[in-house]
Amino acid sequence: MSYDALLWLSFGGPEGPEDVRPFLENVTRGRGVPPERLDEVEQHYQHFGGVSPINALNRAAIAAVGELVDLPVYFGNRNWHPMVEDTLAEMKAAGVRRALVFPTSAYGGYSACRQYDEDILRARAAVPDAPELVKLRQFFDHPLFVESFADAVRAASADFADHRLVFTAHSVPLSADQAAGPPAEGGHRYSRQVAEASRLVARAVGADDYDVVWQSRSGPPQVPWLEPDIVDHVDALHAKGVANVVVCPIGFVSDHLEVVWDLDTEARDRAAEHGMGFARAATPNDDPRFARLVAELVDEHLTGASPRKLSAFPASGCTVNGAPCAPLCCEPAKRPAR
Repeated sequence: MSYDALLWLSFGGPEGPEDVRPFLENVTRGRGVPPERLDEVEQHYQHFGGVSPINALNRAAIAAVGELVDLPVYFGNRNWHPMVEDTLAEMKAAGVRRALVFPTSAYGGYSACRQYDEDILRARAAVPDAPELVKLRQFFDHPLFVESFADAVRAASADFADHRLVFTAHSVPLSADQAAGPPAEGGHRYSRQVAEASRLVARAVGADDYDVVWQSRSGPPQVPWLEPDIVDHVDALHAKGVANVVVCPIGFVSDHLEVVWDLDTEARDRAAEHGMGFARAATPNDDPRFARLVAELVDEHLTGASPRKLSAFPASGCTVNGAPCAPLCCEPAKRPAR
């Protein structure tokens, strides 16, 4: 099949103090998040001048990908400008009829995959005679993804003679993880993929022992989420006598607010309280290999190239016009709050 464009589909983030509250209201609309919780998270953003690094990093990555693919690359977000609905209208006006979609998440699961399908459905519903949209597959086990994180871990740990390697990803409710993937697969696709990506990176850096933990939970305390939390885990490592910790944000492709606040601020501060050394591995977004990874995913569709993978997981996530990967795939009982 022929394609006219590539749509870069991301979460979005505020780019100034006045953007923060409306952005958070977009993120949490319909989820019953109390205003006091929004007040708390708003202060996290205002700590950085009301600017999330995600949009700037996405624009830089888009420019790098544009040098490698023979397609115009458009940028659309779920929660902040440029909104995907507006971008799709722009694509239609430019004559785009069929486009590939790169979602900025490497994994399966509702928040990591299915919600991007919903973004596509919503955008196409808002644009009459919208272009056909084909979402690219999950890439948590792509060699370039693993290599980028492995080199980032090596750089982060260079100043420590001894350290504990800890991988972290965004937590989700246990019910959402149970529903992640096709029902016949038994669920837990998200946590199992995060564990596999962590294993691949740990193997690449020669770490036989490491931890996989979670961060950024935002739901009510009575709803169980994936645990342990990274800050609690720093406490546990200190209690065991660990002197230095290297944290690898394996669940993120770029520096979201969750990375620069939950890890670079909260987890780092907790480690400092204990007198522990702390280093955080970089995310891949500005690594040239990340642009090459996206170009390879595009090439799979343009030329029929075989997927490059390092795990036995199926090459999932490629869907057309927002359809799920399979019937009931990642169908949560109720949407997880973020």
